[in-house]
Amino acid sequence: MKFATPKSDTWQVTRDRNALVDGRADSCHLSRVTCHISAFTLAEVLAAMLFLAIVIPAAIEALHVASLSGEVAVRKGVAARLADRVLNESTVMTNWNSGTQSGTVTEGSEEFRWTLTSQTWPVDAMQLLTVEVKYAAQGHDYSVKLSTLANPLALMTMTGATQ
Repeated sequence: MKFATPKSDTWQVTRDRNALVDGRADSCHLSRVTCHISAFTLAEVLAAMLFLAIVIPAAIEALHVASLSGEVAVRKGVAARLADRVLNESTVMTNWNSGTQSGTVTEGSEEFRWTLTSQTWPVDAMQLLTVEVKYAAQGHDYSVKLSTLANPLALMTMTGATQ
């Protein structure tokens, strides 16, 4: 049996390796020339894997929700602008009294379906005009509704004045 001494080559190599690995010197036993390097325990590895199994799906779901809300917000703005345009055109052109109307508008690569309906306003002799614009975002359907009141008496006065 051979012992390592501070002057032997084996002692010096072991000492240098320990200093590089974990910043400590002289961690080897004098009885044997073996070195013990620290590592994670099985419990620590399993705890880290459990933590990652919980965090990674939650982070991916958060990214999905953020992406969906951004896409819906952009398309909702476009749909509100289109509904406002359809409502204004219908009011000016006075074609809202001819029943339910519908159509499709393409903005870029997206398609928006609109429907214009007219109902009697219960308080006065007015008509409630409602435009609903439907659009899709990531496989789900959404809609925007805008409404205004129109006076059918003003429509008769304008058409009677032009004849």
